[in-house]
This record gives sequence, structure tokens and C-alpha cells, in this order.
Amino acid sequence: MESKKTSFQELVYNFHQTVRPLDVKLIYEGEINHDIMKVFTTLTEKGLKAEEFKGQKKVFNVMVECLQNISKHSDCIEGMKQDNIGQGIFLISNNEYELNIVTGNTIKNEKKAFLTDKLNHINTLNTDELRSYYKKTLKDSEISHVGGAGLGFIDIARKTKNKLSFNFHPINENYSFFILSAKISK
Repeated sequence: MESKKTSFQELVYNFHQTVRPLDVKLIYEGEINHDIMKVFTTLTEKGLKAEEFKGQKKVFNVMVECLQNISKHSDCIEGMKQDNIGQGIFLISNNEYELNIVTGNTIKNEKKAFLTDKLNHINTLNTDELRSYYKKTLKDSEISHVGGAGLGFIDIARKTKNKLSFNFHPINENYSFFILSAKISK
């Protein structure tokens, strides 16, 4: 059975409808670059100080990893302008128990199996196993053409000490919208 295909605009709308009831502190859709990352960390720092949230450093580390994932690993949909590379959705929501960082970006469908296997494997590991996996990946990996060594998801799981949630929404036969959610307990 073929899954329903969705346009990027419909995905953004559906994403917005899903997060509407949450206590959203920041939501952004567009290009993710170094300047945008600086703005987000500054805004978040001010908000967390006002709230007296003690895990600020952890939040910044997770934010940067999530934003770099969009910046470095978003795929451009064929037929669209090349300037949509590095674009995605970024959201921070907050409640009395946790802070939730959610990102979404377009990926080629050929990456889904790799991402699913990697994230499912990371989610099976405890704290010590994550530390060992991080060290092994760091030792064994080469820097990719986009500047990463495959440590981002591992680092997010280590910092949050929670399982990573993820999902893929089909855009067409070649692309999907990848959503990653990282929860930071208070």
C-alpha cells in the first residue's frame, strides 16, 4: 500500500497544528545557519535565566547539535531552488517536567533506513554504553564531506539522558520530512 504524499507546506501546517497545544517558547521555519543559531541560543538563554532553569549548558549543546543536523544534512528537493538546502523547522516547548527540542528537515528517502537503524540502536543503549559508543565512533569515524563524524545523535542522547523520538513523513517518492524530538528533563 502506498503512503499518502504530502507537500512541504502541508507538513509545516500539520506540524504547527500538532504543537499548537504545547507551551511553545520558540518556533522557526527557514534557513538554519550560524547567525540563526546564535540568535536562538541568545533567546533561549534569556528565557531559561528568567525561568531559573539549571540545565542551560545541556540545552545549548542539544540545540546546537539539532540545528547543525538541519544545516548540514537537509536535502534539496529536486526541482526546487538550491537555496532551500539547510532549511527546516526548529521548535522549543516547555512544561513543568521537561523542555522539548524538535527539529524537522527534508531528507532523501534512501537515508531513512540508515537513520532508523542508527537512532533505534542509540535508543537501546544505557548511559555507559552511550559513552563507549561515542568514544568508539569518535575513534573509528572519518570526518564526512559536511564536517561531521556521526556523533550528533549520540551526543544528544548522552546529554538528554532520554530516548530520541523520530518520524518520517513522506513528501514524494524520493523525499521525506524527518522529525527529531529530544526531551530534557527538569
